[in-house]
Amino acid sequence: MQASTSSPAQPGGPSFYAALADWARTDGLVWIYLFKAIAAALLALGIAMKLDLPQPRTAMTTVFIVMQPQSGPVFAKSFYRICGTLVGLVVMLALIGLFAQQPELFIASTALWVGLCTAGAARNRNFRSYGFVLAGYTAALIGIPASQHPDGAFMSAMTRVCEISVGILASGFVSAVVFPRYTGELLRSTVRRRFSSFVDYVSATLGGRIDRSHIEATNARFVADVVGLEANRSMAVFESHDARMRSGRLARLNTEFMSASTRFHALHQLMNRLRADGSAATVEALEPYFHEIAPLFAKAGESVLTAADATHVSKQLDDYRSKLPKRVRATRDALEGRGDANLLDFDTATELFYRFVHEMTEYTATYASLAVDTHAREKWIARYVPKTNLIAAGVAGLRAAVVMALLGAFWIATAWPSGTNLVLNAAATCALASASPQPSRMATQMALGTVLASLVGMVLTFGVFPHIDGFVMLGVVLAPVLAFGVFLTTRPKYVGYGVGYCIFLCFLAGPDNVVQYNPGSYMNDALALVAAMAVSATAFAVFLPPSTPWLRQHLLADLRGGAVQACRARLHGLRNRFESGARDLMFQLSAIAGNDAAQRRDTLRWLFSTLEVGNAALDLRHELATLPEHPQYAAGTAWRVAIHAALKAVSALFERPGDARYRNALAATESAIAASHAVLQGLWKPGAAGAPEHADAPTREERHQLQRIQSHLHFIRTALIDPQSPLAAYAGSEGAPARQPNGANHAS
Repeated sequence: MQASTSSPAQPGGPSFYAALADWARTDGLVWIYLFKAIAAALLALGIAMKLDLPQPRTAMTTVFIVMQPQSGPVFAKSFYRICGTLVGLVVMLALIGLFAQQPELFIASTALWVGLCTAGAARNRNFRSYGFVLAGYTAALIGIPASQHPDGAFMSAMTRVCEISVGILASGFVSAVVFPRYTGELLRSTVRRRFSSFVDYVSATLGGRIDRSHIEATNARFVADVVGLEANRSMAVFESHDARMRSGRLARLNTEFMSASTRFHALHQLMNRLRADGSAATVEALEPYFHEIAPLFAKAGESVLTAADATHVSKQLDDYRSKLPKRVRATRDALEGRGDANLLDFDTATELFYRFVHEMTEYTATYASLAVDTHAREKWIARYVPKTNLIAAGVAGLRAAVVMALLGAFWIATAWPSGTNLVLNAAATCALASASPQPSRMATQMALGTVLASLVGMVLTFGVFPHIDGFVMLGVVLAPVLAFGVFLTTRPKYVGYGVGYCIFLCFLAGPDNVVQYNPGSYMNDALALVAAMAVSATAFAVFLPPSTPWLRQHLLADLRGGAVQACRARLHGLRNRFESGARDLMFQLSAIAGNDAAQRRDTLRWLFSTLEVGNAALDLRHELATLPEHPQYAAGTAWRVAIHAALKAVSALFERPGDARYRNALAATESAIAASHAVLQGLWKPGAAGAPEHADAPTREERHQLQRIQSHLHFIRTALIDPQSPLAAYAGSEGAPARQPNGANHAS
């Protein structure tokens, strides 16, 4: 037997370099971030000490508040922190000037300001929210200690702003210079991955190679991608000119992706309904078109990934779209001759298919435009519009105000020397934890991290600092204990522990130019910090907790409210607000659901139902708004009144679902379909109820538009009776209504 010539991989062999590269892409990035965070903290501390600022620890604390693995978030947080700090400074100087001699009024006004800022942060839920957080937190951080010495309040506020600014500048410098990781690179990989994933998803779904659970998981991931891409885009503009030059196209890409994914899901759901209804002839006529889509997303048989290659795909889709109407009409004529197909189903499906191809062409063209620095598609006004429940935001602000007021009252009543730390750190905890999906858990973790920081800080302050000399030795001592906390922040399960440990270790044991060795004061401060976080965690758990069913019900009502707005609100800019708002609410609901699969599935079903009906209503209203000026199409005619009644009934159903409203919406939609069918066929006669005095048969172009109106109404009806829809629970025992009559030829 021949001996094997293979040998174990040598240390310098290819496998070693592959393992090293894999480590550099994973754990290596963690160690780089850890090194950068410690370097920025020590740099800020050294500069603040060199400038002889009174509390250099504030500069070091600021580093751990703003530091992030990518440069974009650091610059964005730094920008909004500076803005929030300046606003908080101005407000606090005003409050000190007004209420310096009235501690009760000062605490009450500060609590009110912090509550308003916390509500603003909850309302925005993006990096602008950080400006609100800091406007409230900085007011407490500067004002509460300064209120004890009003005569020196201005200088105290100025030095605190300088310390914060030093921390911000140190973070930005280290993040941009030392092994920089740019959000723009993450954006490019996200856009490329999402395009590839969506193309694969479309091909697999049209080919019947995907089950419902996979569809739900994929759509949930797409929702997270939409929200994440917008967040990263808003941060990347702080990094480079290149990112700013592509910002409009990235916003457009996100909007077009939402439209394409919504159109495709609506088409897929309709085809599932047709198959379930046994519409074999209609499905058979449509299948060849679906099989033609997948090859269009390839170039020379290979999947297209890069923006440069997407130009070819965009041209293929555009050519295919231009030939589609004529082919659909030919298929429709052949199907009409068979007599065993519901033509209205075919018309509705082909309309959705044409719109999907159109949206996909636009999406691909925008993706292809990213390959060049400047492009006409950059001129895009519509932006992602987040949606937040006003009641939830108000509750967050009220909770923060109540916590601060209670602790402030306790401080005034007891005259506790560390009461200032108790109140201002309650404000900080409420502000920082309110952005978390589980704020009570976050505040609890921060409290436990602070307990550990208190013990480590005591050892440093009283056991180590007296025995060292010079900044170099100080850095050697601080680096390993801070590195432990930074490492915790890189682990999702332990973020709260790491945040509490890093920030409050700096707060307690961060050295000042004049170090105070006072064990009693140290222990009082540590106790105040832990007590502030414990009270905040209790408030989050007891006072209208964000994870309780009440918030989920309000957010679900807001999600359904998107369909209500689609039926009623002013059309200008409505589609973009509708699409982005629905996904933003879905993202919030998924965070609340956590690992509850049943809740996540129910939320997805409501999302799909809202998007399907809402988009159909928007398409319907757009067609009605662009009808030609003719008495037969006037708003007061019977068929227009019937459509208006259908939209009103559908919006009432989504506003407050119920059995009676479901039956009313279904009946109104069927009446509207019948009325539009009558107009389409030119069946109105003079003297008929609601008919114009001289009814004319529609022209060819008008017929095309009326056919689309009928298709949108029919799709709304199919969405209402879909057994997979959450609205099916309100169908009662009536079962599916009778099939609608065949429609006229549909112009795609």
